[in-house]
Amino acid sequence: MSTLPSGYEPKTFESRLYAEWETSGCFTPRGEGKPYSILLPPPNVTGTLHMGHAFQHTLMDALVRFHRMDGHDVLWQMGTDHAGIATEMVVSRNLALEGKGETRDSLGREGFIAKVWEWKATSGDTIERQMRRLGASGDWSRSTFTMDPQPSEAVVEAFVRWHEEGLIYRGQRLVNWDPVLKTAISDLEVENVEEDGFLWSIRYPLADGASYEHVEVDADGNEVLREVRDYLVVATTRPETMLGDTAVMIHPEDARYPGLIGREVVLPLTGRRIPVIGDDYVDRAFGTGVVKVTPAHDFNDYQVGQRHKLPLINIFTPEAKIVGSPTDPIAQIVASADKSLGTGHRWVEAIPAAYRGLDRYEARKAIIADLEAEGLLVETRPHKLQVPRGDRTGQVIEPYLTDQWFVKMDALAKRGLGLVESGEVKFVPPNWINTYRHWMENIQDWCISRQLWWGHRIPAWFDAEGKCYVGRSEAEVREKNGLGADVVLSQDSDVLETWFSSQLWPFSTMGWPNQQAMAERGFDRYLPSSVLVTGFDIIFFWVARMIMATDHFTGKVPFRDVYITGLIRDAQGQKMSKSKGNVLDPLDIIDGISLEDLVAKRTRGLMQPKLAEKIEKATRKEFPEGIAAHGADALRFTIAALAGHGRDIKFDLGRAEGYKNFCNKLWNATRFVLMNTDGASFGGAPQPVTDAEKWILARLAAVTAEARAQFAAYRFDLLAQALYEFAWNEFCDWFVELAKPALGGDDAAAAASTRHTLLHVLESLLRLLHPLVPFVTEELWRQVAPRLGINEATISLRPYPAEADFAGQDYAAAEADIEWFKAMVSGLRRVRSELGVSPGKPVRLLLADGVDADRSRVARFESQLRFLLRLESVQWLDGATAPASAAAVVGELKLLVPLEGLVDLDAERARLDKEISRIASEKEKSEAKLAKFSDKVPAAVVEQERHRLADWTTKLAALTEQRARF
Repeated sequence: MSTLPSGYEPKTFESRLYAEWETSGCFTPRGEGKPYSILLPPPNVTGTLHMGHAFQHTLMDALVRFHRMDGHDVLWQMGTDHAGIATEMVVSRNLALEGKGETRDSLGREGFIAKVWEWKATSGDTIERQMRRLGASGDWSRSTFTMDPQPSEAVVEAFVRWHEEGLIYRGQRLVNWDPVLKTAISDLEVENVEEDGFLWSIRYPLADGASYEHVEVDADGNEVLREVRDYLVVATTRPETMLGDTAVMIHPEDARYPGLIGREVVLPLTGRRIPVIGDDYVDRAFGTGVVKVTPAHDFNDYQVGQRHKLPLINIFTPEAKIVGSPTDPIAQIVASADKSLGTGHRWVEAIPAAYRGLDRYEARKAIIADLEAEGLLVETRPHKLQVPRGDRTGQVIEPYLTDQWFVKMDALAKRGLGLVESGEVKFVPPNWINTYRHWMENIQDWCISRQLWWGHRIPAWFDAEGKCYVGRSEAEVREKNGLGADVVLSQDSDVLETWFSSQLWPFSTMGWPNQQAMAERGFDRYLPSSVLVTGFDIIFFWVARMIMATDHFTGKVPFRDVYITGLIRDAQGQKMSKSKGNVLDPLDIIDGISLEDLVAKRTRGLMQPKLAEKIEKATRKEFPEGIAAHGADALRFTIAALAGHGRDIKFDLGRAEGYKNFCNKLWNATRFVLMNTDGASFGGAPQPVTDAEKWILARLAAVTAEARAQFAAYRFDLLAQALYEFAWNEFCDWFVELAKPALGGDDAAAAASTRHTLLHVLESLLRLLHPLVPFVTEELWRQVAPRLGINEATISLRPYPAEADFAGQDYAAAEADIEWFKAMVSGLRRVRSELGVSPGKPVRLLLADGVDADRSRVARFESQLRFLLRLESVQWLDGATAPASAAAVVGELKLLVPLEGLVDLDAERARLDKEISRIASEKEKSEAKLAKFSDKVPAAVVEQERHRLADWTTKLAALTEQRARF
């Protein structure tokens, strides 16, 4: 007897099954078969997984489960990332919430890092627990943290080797500087936001009382202004940075400013003289065509400054305040020897005292007021501008001049681009190679240092004179450079940015550079990995760097394929974010959450009461009863069904509800099969007796071939669609229905064969579905497998169905017969439905016209038709006049249900008129389509449309004839 419960309740078995899988060791590599490996993009240890993680992890798990079943030696390398900036922020916030007065600075470096390790232990465990709940079948025994000893050794080795090769250097450059975190951040961590601002126009007086004749013309060349000026008008959105100006710039061909290149202007409010330079970077149509140049506080100006050898003046402290005194920690105010500026001390004193020590925006207000007071402010007007903000603090990012460590990227990028263009690394979809190429061809040297405590400490030491030594350890530095114990060395206080260690992930997880570890972890077997699944937003920041670093240090590519996913958004297409209150936690979808808990989760930590109130209101409206438990399988199937190529994903919770119903449908179909095969036991493949069996086996062969093709193409959406259609429509609906006449009939051989086929196809279907919905398929398979003599412990290690399983089967004739039978059943059921005749009421069926094949099929399937359709009788008209009847058409065969005693004849006339109108419309569309086809349309497409037109024409004629009888 079946022990399968009557209802589908995923919470009763999902966690149990996962624990059994993991304990059994079925997730570990088996050492046999062709290797197949995937790297998990390591999630940050800063909290919990989000829907983006759930999306990518589901697709990766589907791939590894498929290949594991297909006989590959599978490794899914798991791990987490230390996430320097994000983790420091989280731990600092937690310290503040504890209310003990402890801060990052009060704890000191060692004390604070100890707190971070405590946080990592908690958060890392949470992330891995969530991944298990989703069903991720990775090798947890090899899980790696980027700060573990092995990857840390790889980080030091890579840094030292690149430094020895001259690819890493220390220098003063502009970086994205977060004045709250007081560290450089990457471009990825900067969000450019359009905001309302102002454009200020300021007079810069020409030096030495010089003047010029200023002439302006309109678009037609007509002179509109001519006057003598002793100044230039500069337009800027950041007037506070004028204190760091080292030039003003005009286009060399701008006729408005004749003879001024090479002259000087007096920098307002400071009295400092700066040159007028010419550069075609200037957009003559924007503003006045005169641009201030501040090389230390603007990335574009920095490039101009390099071309014209301008000094670089840093006017800000790390907190984005105006430098206040010569003792401020900005010792490198002047980065190039500019005699006109003199020493840093003299330059600081040249800043008006009123601005020193002010926050940048306080300084802006004071400078604008003083410019206006001196008659130098020409105009203030509203202006839309792109403001760079740090994605973690929300603060405006400053281009900032500091000493940092850099990697030279030109040669590495050239090699990295070549590996992709040669096909050694393939992008899926392939159009992403264009994005990759653009980034690689416009690459800049990479700033790898961060002013943080949490992370990999830079392996560099300084002596008392500031001389720098790089090595794998202080002991190595002393030995290599002959430094005795009397020489005091201090290690660089900075750490490497997270992407530096992440770029080594493909081979640091494989034991590099330790030869013994490399052998133990399968360096040669699992590198390159088979595919990387990741988002398009980090193609450059992570994917490209892994390609360059892996090639440089190992001579291999890191992976063969890169499957690029879109971003997962809410049902309206909006990006999910806490500030919008539209974040969905994958575990809430899996296990459910009450409305009150959901509101509390979405509003927790929001500092703005009005925003929290708005989010609470929206949440209560969207989820008045909270979120029901859907189970992991429903979420996973939803994700797969939405995973189309090259587009962002709109996640609709309604889809998850639909796929929960799909799992329930599968559950109920299995209960039907188990109840109808109780006590049965079969071995080997079925030898079908009935046409229905042959049809479902043919459909099973077709869907198996399609499933494999879609896995190979990474088309998870088409895979899910094909399996859904087969499972729901063809197996659960049609075959279960078609099996009933055989199961309930007098033919013992047909009944036994049908039972065998039911079990065989269901077991195969569960294997086809397992990579997408592993829990429900495992639970059901354990009930089905024993009846087929299958003794394996888990479906996870059963072979994935293959085309070879169906070799030698030719059921084309049976397929055609059953498709005809389905059309008959569907047509008559539609008539019953439209007439409002209950399914249990017997009706008469009259048959007219048709071809010889129709008569043969009717004779063969009459008993099944009577059984399924509650037919009182089946009769051919053979030229007799038909009574008033409701009609359906199957090919050239007319199906007539006499209306006498069944329906209102007037209503049936209306129904026929409506159906005739619909068929006529479809016929016209088909005719129009054929008329528009050009010679370039494939012949198969044209032929298919001709068949459709013929079918519509036949149906229209039959229905028109039927209507004429009323």
